[in-house]
Amino acid sequence: MPRVSPIGRRSSSPEPGWSPRGSGSGATGVATPAPHRVAIIVYDGVTLLDVAGPAEVFKEANRFGADYRIVLLSPTGADVTSSLGVRMAVDGGVSAEPAAGTLMVSGSDFYPRARVPGDLADAVRIPAAVAGRVASICTGAFVLAAAGLLDGKRATTHWKVAHELAARCPTCRVEPDAIYVRDGTTYTSAGVTAGIDLALALVEEDHGPGLARDVARALVVYMQRAGGQSQFSAPLQGPPPRSPALRKITDLVTANPREDHSLGELAKHLNVSTRHLTRLFHDELCTTPARYVENIRFDMARALLDQGHTATEAATLAGFPSYESLRRVFARKLSISPAAYQRRFGTARRVNADQ
Repeated sequence: MPRVSPIGRRSSSPEPGWSPRGSGSGATGVATPAPHRVAIIVYDGVTLLDVAGPAEVFKEANRFGADYRIVLLSPTGADVTSSLGVRMAVDGGVSAEPAAGTLMVSGSDFYPRARVPGDLADAVRIPAAVAGRVASICTGAFVLAAAGLLDGKRATTHWKVAHELAARCPTCRVEPDAIYVRDGTTYTSAGVTAGIDLALALVEEDHGPGLARDVARALVVYMQRAGGQSQFSAPLQGPPPRSPALRKITDLVTANPREDHSLGELAKHLNVSTRHLTRLFHDELCTTPARYVENIRFDMARALLDQGHTATEAATLAGFPSYESLRRVFARKLSISPAAYQRRFGTARRVNADQ
């Protein structure tokens, strides 16, 4: 299941701009619900799906009784151009808008590669101070980090750039496998479509699981997807060991994962002690020989599943002693079974059972 362990809950007293079920006073003096403002900050180069995905969730929720008012804001109030070249009309600039119940920051391919401009960071920092909750989609976490909004907090972003976020925000605890993370009133989500997962979670938080489930069904998406980001990530890749001796061992394991690669057998290939070989793996690869062998076998098994082999065949061909041992590794690494993984990634074609 997605790792979404909340650190704490909001205070029972209302926060500035927080009004999922806020009230106003009509002419009769009877309290009437106030709309919950969802302000999505956009800028040139923003990823279109990071904006459209969550917005569709909130819009759909309105069909089932929610009252979200969605506004697109840019730092200056000028219209922006998305990463696809699509022109996006905005509702205004950040400073001209009242406080938002939910402030969302969409991502872009630009800012994992470059520093976030100061004006964009300021455009997020100012409204975040009075928003009920603040959220980022995908690499929008880099904008939150540049604004100082992730300092000392747990967060996530796209698995490909999670290490870069950790480097730029050293006080932030980055969780690269999470679909989305909540830390107090700060929310971050993984790559692109995870913004839909996060928006559904926010709708559920505001209006309960029943309404959120109706939205998920209407959009034909999972209410909560199983597993974390690891199931989408590429196979493990890294620089080859510097030591010729250790490179000989890693090449041996990679070439034939089915062989006996116990610690003792691997040490015999180099005529060294098991302690010395373990130290080589620790110093150069930051792992143990057993875990390295397991990772290579796991990557091969995943590739075999992608090619259409059964889980039992994949376990055997990759060198696992049994299907059960492969299942345990999948459960630990991906939080799903090999069969569930294959159903999701084996093919993009829907096969007609009658054919």
